[in-house]
Amino acid sequence: MAVAELYTQYNRVWIPDAEEVWKSAEIAKDYSVGDKVLRLLLEDGTELDYLVDPESLPPLRNPDILVGENDLTALSYLHEPAVLHNLKIRFAESKLIYTYSGIILVAMNPYKQLPIYGDAIIHAYSGQNMGDMDPHIFAVAEEAYKQMARNNRNQSIIVSGESGAGKTVSARYAMRYFATVSRSSSTAHVEDKVLASNPITEAVGNAKTTRNDNSSRFGKYTEISFDERNQIIGANMRTYLLEKSRVVFQSENERNYHIFYQLCASAEQSEFKHLKLGSAEEFNYTRMGGNTVIEGVNDRADMVETQKTFTLLGFKEDFQMDVFKVLAAILHLGNVQITAVGTEKSSISEDDSHLKVFCELLGLESSKVAQWLCNRKIITSSETVVKPMTRPQAVNARDALAKKIYAHLFDFIVERINQALQFSGKQHTFIGVLDIYGFETFDVNSFEQFCINYANEKLQQQFNLHVFKLEQEEYMKEDIPWTLIDFYDNQPVIDLIEAKMGILELLDEECLLPHGTDENWLQKLYNNFVNKNALFEKPRMSNTSFIIQHFADKVEYKCEGFLEKNRDTVYDILVEILRASKFHLCAKFFQENPVPPSPFSAMITVKSAKQVIKPNSKHFRTTVGSKFRSSLYLLMETLNATTPHYVRCIKPNDEKLPFEFNAKRIVQQLRACGVLETIRISAQSYPSRWTYIEFYSRYGILMTQQELSLSDKKEICKVVLHRLIQDSNQYQFGKTKIFFRAGQVAYLEKLRLDKLRQSCIVIQKHIRGWLQRRKFLRERQAALIIQQYFRGQQTVRKAITATALKEAWAAIVIQKHCRGYLVRSLYQLIRVATVTIQAYTRGFLARRGYRKMLKEHKAVILQKYARAWLARRRFQSIRRFVLNIQLTYRVQRLQKKLEDQNKENHGLVEKLTSVAALRASDMEKIQKLETELERAAAHRQNYEERGRRYRDAAEEKLAKLQKHNSELETQKEQIQLKLQEKTEELKEKMDHLTKQLFDDVQREEQQRTRLEKSFELKTQDYEKQIQSLKEEIKALKDEKMQLQRQVDEEHITSASLKGEVARLSQQAKTISEFEKEIELLQEQKIDVEKHVQSQKREMREKMSEITRQLLESYDIEDVRSRLSVEDLEHLNEDGELWFAYEGLKKATRVLESHFQSQKDCYEKEIEALNFKVVHLSQEINHLQKLFREENDINENIRHEVTRLTSENMMIPDFKQQISELEKQKQDLEIRLNEQTERMKGKLEELSNQLNLHREEEGMQRKAIEAQSEIHTKEKEKLMDKIQEIQEASEHLKKQVETENEVKSDFQQEASRLTLENRDLEEELDMKDRVIKKLQDQVRTLTRTIEKANDVHLSSGPKEYLGMLEYKREDEAKLIQNLILDLKPRGVVVNMIPGLPAHILFMCVRYADSLNDANMLKSLMNSTINGIKQVVKEHLEDFEMLSFWLSNTCHFLNCLKQYSGEEEFMKHNSPHQNKNCLNNFDLSEYRQILSDVAIRIYHQFIIIMENNIQPIIVPGMLESESLQGISGLKPTGFRKRSSSIDDTDAAYTMTSVLQQLSYFYCTMCQNGLDPELVRQAVKQLFFLIGAVTLNSLFLRKDMCSCRKGMQIRCNISYLEEWLKDKNLQNSLAKETLEPLSQAAWLLQVKKTTDSDAKEIYERCTSLSAVQIIKILNSYTPIDDFEKRVTPAFVRKVQALLNSREDSSQLMLDTKYLFQVTFPFTPSPHALEMIQIPSSFKLGFLNRL
Repeated sequence: MAVAELYTQYNRVWIPDAEEVWKSAEIAKDYSVGDKVLRLLLEDGTELDYLVDPESLPPLRNPDILVGENDLTALSYLHEPAVLHNLKIRFAESKLIYTYSGIILVAMNPYKQLPIYGDAIIHAYSGQNMGDMDPHIFAVAEEAYKQMARNNRNQSIIVSGESGAGKTVSARYAMRYFATVSRSSSTAHVEDKVLASNPITEAVGNAKTTRNDNSSRFGKYTEISFDERNQIIGANMRTYLLEKSRVVFQSENERNYHIFYQLCASAEQSEFKHLKLGSAEEFNYTRMGGNTVIEGVNDRADMVETQKTFTLLGFKEDFQMDVFKVLAAILHLGNVQITAVGTEKSSISEDDSHLKVFCELLGLESSKVAQWLCNRKIITSSETVVKPMTRPQAVNARDALAKKIYAHLFDFIVERINQALQFSGKQHTFIGVLDIYGFETFDVNSFEQFCINYANEKLQQQFNLHVFKLEQEEYMKEDIPWTLIDFYDNQPVIDLIEAKMGILELLDEECLLPHGTDENWLQKLYNNFVNKNALFEKPRMSNTSFIIQHFADKVEYKCEGFLEKNRDTVYDILVEILRASKFHLCAKFFQENPVPPSPFSAMITVKSAKQVIKPNSKHFRTTVGSKFRSSLYLLMETLNATTPHYVRCIKPNDEKLPFEFNAKRIVQQLRACGVLETIRISAQSYPSRWTYIEFYSRYGILMTQQELSLSDKKEICKVVLHRLIQDSNQYQFGKTKIFFRAGQVAYLEKLRLDKLRQSCIVIQKHIRGWLQRRKFLRERQAALIIQQYFRGQQTVRKAITATALKEAWAAIVIQKHCRGYLVRSLYQLIRVATVTIQAYTRGFLARRGYRKMLKEHKAVILQKYARAWLARRRFQSIRRFVLNIQLTYRVQRLQKKLEDQNKENHGLVEKLTSVAALRASDMEKIQKLETELERAAAHRQNYEERGRRYRDAAEEKLAKLQKHNSELETQKEQIQLKLQEKTEELKEKMDHLTKQLFDDVQREEQQRTRLEKSFELKTQDYEKQIQSLKEEIKALKDEKMQLQRQVDEEHITSASLKGEVARLSQQAKTISEFEKEIELLQEQKIDVEKHVQSQKREMREKMSEITRQLLESYDIEDVRSRLSVEDLEHLNEDGELWFAYEGLKKATRVLESHFQSQKDCYEKEIEALNFKVVHLSQEINHLQKLFREENDINENIRHEVTRLTSENMMIPDFKQQISELEKQKQDLEIRLNEQTERMKGKLEELSNQLNLHREEEGMQRKAIEAQSEIHTKEKEKLMDKIQEIQEASEHLKKQVETENEVKSDFQQEASRLTLENRDLEEELDMKDRVIKKLQDQVRTLTRTIEKANDVHLSSGPKEYLGMLEYKREDEAKLIQNLILDLKPRGVVVNMIPGLPAHILFMCVRYADSLNDANMLKSLMNSTINGIKQVVKEHLEDFEMLSFWLSNTCHFLNCLKQYSGEEEFMKHNSPHQNKNCLNNFDLSEYRQILSDVAIRIYHQFIIIMENNIQPIIVPGMLESESLQGISGLKPTGFRKRSSSIDDTDAAYTMTSVLQQLSYFYCTMCQNGLDPELVRQAVKQLFFLIGAVTLNSLFLRKDMCSCRKGMQIRCNISYLEEWLKDKNLQNSLAKETLEPLSQAAWLLQVKKTTDSDAKEIYERCTSLSAVQIIKILNSYTPIDDFEKRVTPAFVRKVQALLNSREDSSQLMLDTKYLFQVTFPFTPSPHALEMIQIPSSFKLGFLNRL
C-alpha cells in the first residue's frame, strides 16, 4: 500500500523538537495527497497545523506493541526518532542499558552499579543463542566464543564510544566472561593473569577527565589466545596513541594518570620513604587540574590493589620499585624550578632539591641535567654551537623529557605484561577485544582528536563493509533478489587524510624541515584542498584552523601544536645523559638498539581483505603520525581477518546522573557511532523478517476459513499476504522467512488490532445485551411479585368484616371439637389393634425363640460329635502329614549323614594305604579316648565323692558357726543395751535426723517385706527341688553306670554323632569317631578294599543309565516349570549335575509307575531302603540329642563342681569377716546358718533369721546414724562395718542365685536324661539292625550321594550364620567382580536392593568372627577404594552413580544396624541382634563411608542437573503448554545469529516430566532410600525453579501476562507429578514458590495503590530487586494490555524499601541443600540372602 495511506486519523507521527529532538503527535485528520498541512494533536492537548512536503512526510510512530524491543531492527518503522524513543523506553523506564541494533550492541552507561554481572549471569548466558536472552555484553562475548569454537575462526569485539561512555568497563566484562567460561583445570591461573592486566593498564593509562572519572587515554587491543580445547592459554596486548601531554598538563577538574596519585597517597609508607614524595598538591604535574581527589575513590587502597596485580603477574618487588622510582622522578622533574636570566637565557640552580632527587633516583649527574635543560647543542658541518634557551623553551624541554620518560615506561610495562602472559603452546584461535576511543569533537580539537577521528573513520569503513556483507549473505541465503543498497562510503575522507600528499604526509614533510611551523603546514593544506576537496573547508573567521567533514560530523581542528606533537622529540644531549644513567631501567629506555619485532605481530598471520596504501618508509616511521598509521594498518588487517562484533557505548548525559536520558547528547553519539547508519541500511531493503511459523501464529486471526483449510502453512501465508498487501514489492518470500519493507509490519499490526477491536466490540455487544436482558427479566419478575402481594393485600382488606370474623371463629371452634373427636376415635381403634398385634407377635417370637434354642442345643450336640470326628480325622491327617514330613526330613538328614560318611569313605578309599598306616595310631587314639572316658567317669565319681565330703565338711563347719553365732548373740545383746542407752541420751538430738531417715526406713521395711515373701516362696520351691535333686542324683549315678556299660555299644552311634560335633569344633575328632565305626566293620572293609573300584564303575554306569533314561523319559521344560525360583537359582549355581539329581529327586513320584512297570524288584528295594532310612534318621536324631545332652550334663557337672569349690573358697572368707566383726556381724552368721539349714531342709529358720537380720540392720543403721553426729569416729567405724555386712549379704544373694542356677540346671539335666534313657534302650536295640541295613545302602547309594553332595548341602534345611567365608587371596577378586565389573543394568531388577552391600557386609562379619584385624582392615579399605574407583570411572553414568550411592548407603546402614549400638538396634529382630559385630568397632569406617556417599551424592546431583538443565528453559518457558494463548512478536536481527544451531531439539514440558520420571524410576530401581529420593527431587525442583526464574529475569520478551499463565500451568504439571509419585512431603513444591510468585506477578493487575500493596504482601519469596526487575521488564503482547507505568514501579519500590533482603538479582543455581543420610535398617535376614551366579562369586561359601 502507499505510504500516504498510513497517515490516517489516530495514527501517530514524530515531529522535530528543539528540546527533545523529536516529540510525538497524533494525527487529528486524515491526510490526503496534495495537502500542505497535517492536522496534529500534541500530547499536551494542543492542536497544531504542521506544514508538510509530500516528498518528506513526518516519520510515523511504531505501535506500542513494538516499543521497547530488544533489537531496534525489529521495529516496523526504522528511523532516528523510533530508535531514540525505543532506547528511552528501555533505559529510562525499564532500566535496561543494553539494546541490539542489528549486529551492534548499544550499551548505555547507567552511572550506577547494577546486579547483572555476577557469575550467575555469566552461567545463564553461557551456551545460549544470542537472540534468546536479553541484550548483554555477555551475550556478545558468548556469540564470539561460540563462533570461535564452532567455526575455528578468530573473532574480534570492537568496543568504542566517547570518553565516559563505559568502554573500559565493557571490555573488562567481556574479558572476564572469556576467563570464566573457558577456565581450565591447570594451576597456571592464566585467566586470572589476563584479568589482572586490566588494573595495571588502567593505573598507568587511565585518568580523570571532565567527562569520566576513569577515562582510558590510550587505545588497547587485547588478543586472548585459546588452545584446541577452547581454553585460555595466554594473551597479548597492543596499545595505541597514549596521551603523553597529560603527564605535563591537565585541564581544570582533570587529573594526571592514576598511578601518580596512588603513589603520592602511599608516600608515608616505609617502602616508599626513599622516593621522597609528598601529597599530590605538592607537585606541579598532579595539581594543575585543581582537584586531586576523586569522590568515592581511595588512592591508597588502589595502590595496594595495583601492587597485588603486579605480584600476580609475577613482577617482583625490585621491578615494582624500579617502576615507582621512574614515576617519582617524573614528579620531581616537574617541580624543578627554571628561572629566567634576561630575556634569552634561563638557568636551574644545582641546589634545587627536586633536581637532586630526580638525579638521585635515575642515577644522573645533576650539573649536566641542570645545564642541558637550559641549553641546546646545535651541530653544523663546521662547528658545534651551544645555544641558551629562554625560560618557556626550557620548560618545554623539561616537559618533553618527562613525557618521553613516561612513554618509555608505559611501553615497558605493557611489554612486561605481554611477557607475563606469553604461552609455550601453539595458539589455535584467538578473540581480540578492542577498547578504543570513539569519535571526538571538542571546542578545541588538536592532533590527538585528529588521530582518534582518523582511526574511527577506518573502523567505520570496516563496519559499513561488514554490515553490507551480512545483509548480502542473508538475502542470498533466502534466495531474495539482491539489489544494490546505497550506503555511506567514507573512503574519500580516508584518502584526504592518508593518501599521497594527504594531510598526514604533508604534516610529516613539514616536520622534516628545520624551520617548519604549524602555520606553513596549514597554508599548504589551504593551497592543496580548499575549493578542491569538498570534505575540507577553511573557517571563515580563522586562519589557524581547518575543518574536515567526517562521517559523523564536521570537526574544526586548531593547527597549533600539530608539528610539535607529531615530532615528539627530545634534545639529543638530554637523551645521551639519560642513556648514561647508572639506573639500569632508565638507561635501557634510551638505548640505540633496534626495537625487536613485537611478538604480537609475529604471531599474527593475516591477509588483508582490502588493499591498503602502504606508507612511505623513508622518514615517516619516526613521527607519531606515521607510527600511528602503521599500527592502524596492522589493526585493520587483524580485524579484517577475524569475525567482528560491535559494542557501541553511549553516554546518556554529561552530568553522570543515573538513568538520566539526554536526547540531544544521545542522538549526537548515535550518529557518530554508526548505529543510525546500520538502521538506514536495513531500512532501505527489507528490515522486518518473519519466519512462516511466526507469521502464521501472529496473524492467523486475519486469515479466512477458506485460507486456513489449506494444508501448507507456507502457502497460507503467501495467499494471505497477497490479499492483505496488494503491492507485491512491499514483501518478498524467502526459503524460511518473509521479508517486509519498512512500515508493513506496522500495517499488519494495525489490521490485526482492528480485527481484534471489532471482535471485542461484537463480544462486548453480546455480553452487554445478555447482561441487560438478565437485568430486565430480574426486574420484571420482581415487579410481578410486588404486584401479586399488593393485589392480594387489597383483596383481603375488602373481604374482612365483623360478622365474617365471628363466623370464621365459630367455624374454627366447631372444627376443633369435631377433629378432636375423630382423632380420639381413630387413636383408640389403632391402640386396640396394636395391642392385639403385639400380643400375637410376641407369642410368635417367643415360640420361635424356643424352637431356635432347642435346635441350637441339638445342633451343639451334633457339632460336638462332628467336630470331634473332624478333629480326630484332622489329627490323623496332620499326624500322617507330620510323619511324612518327618520321614522326608529324616531321609534328608540321613542322606546328609550318608553324604558326610561317603565323603569320609571316599577319602579313605582314595587314601586306603594311608588309612591302613594310620589305623594303628587311630586305634591308639581310640584307646586313649576310652581311657579318657574312663578317667572322666572316675573323675566324676571323685567329684561326687568330693561333693559329699564337701557337704559333710560344710555341715560340720556350719555347726561350729552355730556355736559362734550363739556366742555372738550374747555379745550383740550387750552391745545393743549399750547402744540403747546411748540412743536414749541422744534421742532429743536425733529428732530432726529421725524425720530425715523416716522415709528411708519405710523403704527398707517395704523392701524387707518383699524379700521375706520372695524368700518364703524360694524356700518352698527350694525344698521341693532339693528333694527331687537328691532323687535325680541317685538316678544319675545309676544311669551313669549303665552308660559306662553301654559305652562299647555306643561307639558306632558316637562315630556318626561326632561327625556333627567335629564340624562345629573344626573337625578335630572326626577321624577317631569314624575309626570306631570302622572297628565294627573291619571284616567288611577287607571286601570293600577288593571290590571298591569295580563297585565304583558299576555305580557310575548305573547312574549314567538311570540319568539318561530319566532325561529321555522326562521333559526338561516340565521340570523347569515345576522348579521354584530358589531351585532355579541353585541350578544356575551348581550346573547340570545338580539339575540331573534334582530332576531325579523331584520326579521320583512321577517315575515310580514307570519303574514299577519296568523294574518291580528295584521298586521294592527302594521302598525297603526308604523304610530303613526313616528308622536310621530317627535313630541318628535321638543319638544326636543324647550326645548333646550328655555333653551338656558333663558341662553342668563341671560347673557344679566349680561352683561348689567356689563356695568352699567363700566360706573361709566369711569366717575372717565374722572374726573381725564379731559384734556387728550377727546378721551375716544368721544368713550363713540359714543357708546351711536350707541345704539340710531348714528353710523356716532362714526366713526368721532374715527377718531378724533386717530388723537388727535397720536398728543398727539408725543407731550408727544417730551416733555419727556427736562421735564422728564411732560413726565412721560403724558405717564401715555396715558396708561390710551389706557386701556380705550381697555375696550371699549371689550365692543363693548360683545355687538356684545349679539347681535348675540339675533339674533340666535330670529331666533330659530320664527322657533320653527311656528311648536309649530302644535306640540301641534298633542300632544293630540299622547298621546292617546301612551297609547294604552304602554300596547302592555311593554314586548317588556323590552327585547329590552339593545339592543336599544347599537345599537341605541348614541354619546359616549370615556370613560369607572367603580367603585373603580372593579379596581382590571379590572387589573386582562385585564392585568394579558389576553392571547394574539388568541385574537390579532381579535382586534385593543393596545386594552387593549385604554381600560385602557378610564378608565383613566373617572377618570380624575370625577376630582378624588385618583382614577386616584390608577388606574395608579395598571396598572403599573400589567404590571410589568405580565412581571415578563412571562420573557421567547416572545409573552407575545411582546404583553405588544406593549400595554405599545400604552398606553404611548395615554397619550401623549390626554395630551393637542401642540406638541402631531398636528395630532389629532378635535374630538380627545375634548377627552384630563382636570384636571390632567400625565407627571410623562409617565416617569415611559417609564422606564417600556425600561425594557420590554431589556428583549424582551434578549429573542430573547437567542432563535436565538444557530442557528446563525450553520446557518451562518457551513451549506452549496452553495452546493458543501466546502471541509471537516481531524478532530482530539477533534471531538470525550465525551462532544459532538449527539442530537443537524442541523440548516441551513433557520432556521435563519424562526426564524427571526417568530419574525417579532409576533411583527406585536401584533401591535408593526414599528419603534420599525426596532430597534429590527437591534439589532438582529448586534447579528448575531457579533456572526458569533466572531466564525470566534475562528475557524481557517472556515477561507477559500470557507467559505467566503458561508458567503457572507448567508448575501445576510439576505438582501433579509430585502427587503422582507420592512426593508431596519432599518440600520440593516449596522450592518453586519464587517462580510461582513471579508467574502471579506477571498476571496480576498493576495499576492502583491496592495492587502495589498486594504485590508487596504476596511476593515474599522474591527480593525487591527481582520484583522491580519483573515490573520493569513486563512487556504487553497486544495493544489491549497496558505497560507498567514508572509511577507504579516507584510505588512498589517505596513499599519494598523496608525489606532487608539480598541485592542479588539471580538465584544461585549451584546451591546445594544439605544432604542427610537417614538410617534405615535392612529388613532382609542375612541368613536368607542368596548370591546370584551372575556375580561370579563362586569362591564365597555361606556358613
